[in-house]
Amino acid sequence: MASPWPSTWANSFRQQYMAHTNSTTSDMLEAAYNHEHSHSDQGRRRNEFLATSSPFQGTSYASGEKTAVPSASGSQSSSTEQPSNQDVQRFSNAVSQGASSRDDLSIPGRTMAVTSTLQDFLNTDDDYAGSKYQPIKTAATKDTTDKRLSLPKRGSRAMTEDDLFKVLSRKKTNTSDHPGSDLTPVITQEEQAEIERLMSRMFGQNRREHSEEEKTRHVGLIFKNLTVKGMGLGAALQPTLSDPFLGLPRLLTKLFSKGQSASNKPPVRTILNNFTGCVRPGEMLLVLGRPGAGCSTFLKVLANQRFGFESIDGDVTYGGTEAKEMAKNYRGEIVYNPEDDLHYATLSVKNTLSFALKTRTPGKESRNEGESRADYVNEFLRVVSKLFWIEHTLGTKVGDEFVRGVSGGEKKRVSIAEAMITRASTQCWDNSTRGLDASTALEYVESLRTLTNMAHISTLVALYQAGESLYELFDKVILIDEGRCLYYGPTENAVAYFEGLGFERPARWTTADFLTSVTDPHERKIREGFANRIPRSAEQFEDAYRNSDAFQATKSDVEDFNQELEVQRKERLQSQSKATKRKNYTLPFHKQVIECTHRQFLIMFGDRLTLGGKWGGILFQALIVGSLFYNMPQTSAGAFPRGGVIFFLLLFNALLALAELTAAFSSRPILLKHKSFSFYRPSAYAIAQTVVDLPLVLVQVLLFDLVIYWMSNLARTPSQFFISVLILFVQTLGMYSFFRAIGSLVGSLDIATRITGVAIQALIVYTGYLIPPQKMHPWFKWLIWINPVQYGFEALMANEFYNLDIQCVPPNLVPQGPNTSPQYQSCTLQGSRPGSTTVRGSDYIKTAFTYERAHLWRNFGIITAFWIFFVVLTMIGMELQKPNAGGGAVTIFKRGQAPKSVARAMDKGNVVEDEEKAGVADGEKLTPEDSGSSVESGQLVKGVAKNDSVFTYQSVNYTIPYEKGERTLLNNVQGYVRPGKLTALMGASGAGKTTLLNTLAQRINFGVVTGDFLVDGRPLPKSFQRATGFAEQMDVHEPTATVREALRFSALLRQPKEVSLAEKYDYCERIIDLLEMRSIAGATIGKIGEGLNQEQRKRVTIGVELASKPELLLFLDEPTSGLDSGAAFNIVRFLRKLADSGQALLVTIHQPSSVLFEYFDELLLLKSGGRVVYHGSLGKDSRHLIDYFERNGAKKCDPAANPAEYMLEAIGAGDPNYKGKDWGDVWAASPEYEERSREIQQMIAERRNAPTNSKTDDSREYAMPLGTQVYAVVKRSFVSYWRTPDYMIGKFVLHIFTGLFNSFTFYHVGNSRIDMQSRLFSVFMTLTISPPLIQQLQPKFLNFRNIYRSREANSKIYSWIALVTGAILPELPYSILAGTLYFVCWWFPALGRGATSFATGYTWMMLMLFEMFYVGFGQAIASFAPNELLASILVPLFFLFVVSFCGVVVPFAGLPHFWQSWMYYLTPFRYILDGFLGAAVHNRPVRCESSELARFSAPPGQTCESYTQQFVAMAGGYVQTGANGICEFCQYSNGDEFAMGFNVKYSNRWMDYGVVFAFCGFNFFVVFVASWLYLGGTKSVKKLFSPKAKKQ
Repeated sequence: MASPWPSTWANSFRQQYMAHTNSTTSDMLEAAYNHEHSHSDQGRRRNEFLATSSPFQGTSYASGEKTAVPSASGSQSSSTEQPSNQDVQRFSNAVSQGASSRDDLSIPGRTMAVTSTLQDFLNTDDDYAGSKYQPIKTAATKDTTDKRLSLPKRGSRAMTEDDLFKVLSRKKTNTSDHPGSDLTPVITQEEQAEIERLMSRMFGQNRREHSEEEKTRHVGLIFKNLTVKGMGLGAALQPTLSDPFLGLPRLLTKLFSKGQSASNKPPVRTILNNFTGCVRPGEMLLVLGRPGAGCSTFLKVLANQRFGFESIDGDVTYGGTEAKEMAKNYRGEIVYNPEDDLHYATLSVKNTLSFALKTRTPGKESRNEGESRADYVNEFLRVVSKLFWIEHTLGTKVGDEFVRGVSGGEKKRVSIAEAMITRASTQCWDNSTRGLDASTALEYVESLRTLTNMAHISTLVALYQAGESLYELFDKVILIDEGRCLYYGPTENAVAYFEGLGFERPARWTTADFLTSVTDPHERKIREGFANRIPRSAEQFEDAYRNSDAFQATKSDVEDFNQELEVQRKERLQSQSKATKRKNYTLPFHKQVIECTHRQFLIMFGDRLTLGGKWGGILFQALIVGSLFYNMPQTSAGAFPRGGVIFFLLLFNALLALAELTAAFSSRPILLKHKSFSFYRPSAYAIAQTVVDLPLVLVQVLLFDLVIYWMSNLARTPSQFFISVLILFVQTLGMYSFFRAIGSLVGSLDIATRITGVAIQALIVYTGYLIPPQKMHPWFKWLIWINPVQYGFEALMANEFYNLDIQCVPPNLVPQGPNTSPQYQSCTLQGSRPGSTTVRGSDYIKTAFTYERAHLWRNFGIITAFWIFFVVLTMIGMELQKPNAGGGAVTIFKRGQAPKSVARAMDKGNVVEDEEKAGVADGEKLTPEDSGSSVESGQLVKGVAKNDSVFTYQSVNYTIPYEKGERTLLNNVQGYVRPGKLTALMGASGAGKTTLLNTLAQRINFGVVTGDFLVDGRPLPKSFQRATGFAEQMDVHEPTATVREALRFSALLRQPKEVSLAEKYDYCERIIDLLEMRSIAGATIGKIGEGLNQEQRKRVTIGVELASKPELLLFLDEPTSGLDSGAAFNIVRFLRKLADSGQALLVTIHQPSSVLFEYFDELLLLKSGGRVVYHGSLGKDSRHLIDYFERNGAKKCDPAANPAEYMLEAIGAGDPNYKGKDWGDVWAASPEYEERSREIQQMIAERRNAPTNSKTDDSREYAMPLGTQVYAVVKRSFVSYWRTPDYMIGKFVLHIFTGLFNSFTFYHVGNSRIDMQSRLFSVFMTLTISPPLIQQLQPKFLNFRNIYRSREANSKIYSWIALVTGAILPELPYSILAGTLYFVCWWFPALGRGATSFATGYTWMMLMLFEMFYVGFGQAIASFAPNELLASILVPLFFLFVVSFCGVVVPFAGLPHFWQSWMYYLTPFRYILDGFLGAAVHNRPVRCESSELARFSAPPGQTCESYTQQFVAMAGGYVQTGANGICEFCQYSNGDEFAMGFNVKYSNRWMDYGVVFAFCGFNFFVVFVASWLYLGGTKSVKKLFSPKAKKQ
């Protein structure tokens, strides 16, 4: 009788013996080998159930070992003869004594052949290096009573050590693995010996004997009655902009109509319900379930990640230790791996793994004698790189979507190697095969099997699509649905269990597909006579399982293992020392900092391009700023700009640190992963970042300061220069840490951006430059004491001015004229003295800013303290960070369009069930087999538009420029797509499937395409792209649209204008019913997690294409990619329905299961290089295809094999070492090829003579006129804005808050000279609100453009003009409303007091223009930027340009002639400032304060008025006689005179308005032109100017 569980004896023997006997790895080898080959007759074994009796009574231990790893109790059938404890002991002794004969190593009922030579190499230590071992063949033996007991053989060939190790490491060979074939080892004998030696060092007996860490591991996982609850409804209403205003009335209405329940919190729902089971060391558990079933929650909770759930009940123990204690003392022994591979992209694979190793290298007590840390790291690195086949990638960067690096499969293996390095005893892997093709996924799970065997750990893996070969690698399986356990137990018993419940496993269905299908009413097959007896709901399935023998077996297994773990726990406590009492972090804190610092440098220098670009940008901006302040004179004309350049130095370096926010959030997932892996404390990483800052910030400051300091003629003494560098250096470090601290303390980038927006305003305004401290209002003045920039500014100003003598020059020298002399003159500069034309710098900063040189080093100490404080804050924030909260996905419904059951549940605050399942539950009794089409859906299919056109293509070739030559991607491809046929387009990765699909759909924009594409034998009409449907692989939709709205939008703009609107919308309802989306028709599409799930989105993608009534054919690119098996089945079922209705479909599909493959009628198969290897019908059970390959020399296809995998294997797809025949040549020479060619010619001839119709001669590029396109797109955009309240409220809040901040800063501003300056800076602050607003609006514009570019442009739904109009128009009314809010908050409390009604009205009009200006300016930048990142980087660059030359930072008179002559007149902010300031100060009287007056004596015999009369008449201002007859002169008598100093004239107000209006128009013109160029206009321009392009 065959084994009921793959290698159950091997597993129990391995667990009993592996870790602590001298035969350690030998047992592991046998176990692994048995595991691989014990599934050869899965179907025959599946009716056997797991017995609960243990093969071993009690627990035996190897002699001389202290710690036992108990056996797999309950893992063996009672009907089979088992080895006794004495047998095991005898075997152990024989091995340890070097027995070599078969008899010495025999156990009753089992035949084993293990050599002393093999045993020697497994038990060896470092002396092994010089030894040579030859593979020893096993003796051939006869199978007697129990076939599974011998070491399996392939054919008649004897087993060798090479074969054993091959199985252990799961290294794939390049030859087929079927009876009679030879296995060719893929590594040399020397490499094999090296791996064996290293494996012994890492996992052998010697390591365990000397390692306290190994002796004290918590191996084995038990969970009993595990129940997890979380908050959430499962459904919600789509938020809109009206919610903040209507929220209160709605709540009151609810309270009065429904009582108290209306105000209750969301209900607590059960995510996991009463789970029980265990995963022993060396076992792998497969977690199956559809998306949303609770698989991720199950893995997270078992990985001890308990944050975010409402409650977790039940017991979870690890090696007998409770979860709470594990979290406190042994975090590093449990690991959770999310589905994404989280690594630093710019680190090489070697550095990634080396870092992990260095942080997890155990102490001396857990290493071999004489083994240093470096030895351990090097040895282990060589082990894992050989074991997981990543040696060749060690020098390559890991990479991501922006940085080129290793492949997806290699990245997965890096993740596995990293997990192996942790040596964690329990590892959970969440859907990690997502995005991998079948062969890569298999390699990945094989690597996990290796890791589990080698490190003797418990591994739990959730997979959505698991092929049979993957399934067979697991020991146990758990099936979850709606948070309930439907089955838990041995993998080979699962099928029999569900068949016993009344379900039927169809032929060729994989086990995993069958198991998940039982939860889907559409997919499951029911055995005859069981229609009314099967469980239907998750609760019924759970009850059936809990009343079954399988559950009793699980309970017995758990109890037995629990007893064994108690023994293990006692042994572990005896082996424990101080070093292993807590095992959270291996390295002490200071060494963690050192390792993190080293890695951080590697990350920085791994991306030299970005670093170089940043420094290059800094140098460029330094040159611009330096030229702006070039060679400032040491006179009164240079005093104010001197403060400006210092302010600029501080501000620029502080704002550069803003980039730290983005970096903090992008690296957070990696930080949390490493924290869970116990590599290092997050606080050590925070310190490491600060240490790395030191040299990088020094370079940055030196680059900027060196250029600007010397170009602008700041104090040129070594001490002052180096003090300025020092202050800037510490200040910049402090700002880096400040933004990092914010990033570490808040939950999302959105919140952090809002906080920093406010913080930057405070930092800028309350530095002391824009408003002197004495003019600050008391309610905000306290900000200067907590503003580190203010202390830096005072230190730099004091450093610059303390020994400077400022020579007074006109216009600051008063009075001037022919009769004046120096002793009767003074300076208008603050700090001047009567009768002196020189102002001491120290007096100037004392009077104007209350700054003193004595404060210099005090301030240095304060900014250093701030820096340290921010670093500590960052450390605390990083330590407190938690992973994302657990919870289920939510479906969002438009108000009033949720199904009644969902609406009722939401009203009552109940948990909403799956809105789609609810719709089928009632009808299920009538149709037990729901997988076929019902009568109703059959009627619907008939209503879908039919095709009768035939699409043919011949001699299709596609070449692209490649390096210095050309590369052919498609080579002489021909074929056809016929109505009523479902055609599959297949091939290995890189064969050209998607390329061919895009070529046929006329979507290629690059390279040269040749060939004949014909519809009904005629050339393609202009409407071809519109008349064909193309369902993209990526489901790109407007996220705020509902399913119905998305379909209607497609129907409106793609069906011909002759069809009435009502007809179009009725057709959409039919499509909704056909795709079974009635219950979610009112749901918004949203994004994954908040919106439709992956399968529903795929259906919407197909529905949107069907709604256009494609007149010719429908292309689908990978419609099952990323879906679980049930969802993939549903999608292909829908496609089959469509084909049966008369649609013509061409579908690319990547290695489907045999069940899915059976749904297709025809196949076009490509090999690498884009060559056809088969084209034709598949036949029943794919017989036509299989016969073709077998007839032409391919191996015979096993009846149980998947034809889709068979044909790819036959042509050598994906195998770089394939040496077989060229199947492209075979096809070209075959009679089938000739037959297809004749068919195509015949089709062309027949169809060409058929009567023509509109679909083949329609010359319209778009179905609807431009006006309809613009209306539809603008309407959709307005709806999108209305349903994105976060964006709008963010915009309004930013306007209101900055308006209030501005008004309270300059509240009731007076009429002194400094108040005039305050008016200027208040206006300037208004201009500076634009960058954050631009950063907010750019993603919206780019999102609209991305949707258009990736899907809607290719389908010719609407033109680019409609797109740009739709992106611009919705912004304007909201911006005008937001601008009005800003105006009310800012103007009346601050500058508008006492202003004329004209000034008020004009300022509002100019502000509305400014709102329009920044919208156009931001969208213009975005329109030529390829992505959000570059767009956001360009904003400050452009803003710096337009702001620097507007006349505020450096007044017009002070601008260098080069910039003054052209750039000043080109900057739009100059005219905006002109208009605002002119209106704000016009006819305002100026009354100087005492400190602002220039004092001088009048010559004898003259009064102050007579002495200055001529000067005042010419220069403006006023004079008065002060105490003791001293003349007091005020530079300005009214606001207009002040404005003239900045070249602002009130008389230019309407000219300014007109110019700004023109700039707004120019911005929007740029948006249109740049969008046209980006979306394909460049090709038209090239054709215009390039003769070569014209020919093409």
